[in-house]
Amino acid sequence: MSTKSDLDTELDSQEQILELKKYKVVLLNDDFTSMDFVVEILMDLFGHSVDSAINIMLEVHRNGRGVCGIYSYEVAETKAFQVKQRAKENEYPLKAIIEEA
Repeated sequence: MSTKSDLDTELDSQEQILELKKYKVVLLNDDFTSMDFVVEILMDLFGHSVDSAINIMLEVHRNGRGVCGIYSYEVAETKAFQVKQRAKENEYPLKAIIEEA
């Protein structure tokens, strides 16, 4: 049976592994979200320039998905949540998912 200190050590180790790994935030295409809104999201939430945001938006449009950025797990999770919130506020179904890089 594990002692509390063994469990704490294991949890700390798992947290460190999550911190070392990087995660992609990926936007998924849909038939309703405007291209302008996607560009706005990419600039506002991910810090892309206009040209970079347009290129990623076109990738999402053409390929069904596009990578917005690569971050630690916590940052990627926060960014995906921000996309969801902003889309909801603007009545768009835009989705962002997290994948291991």
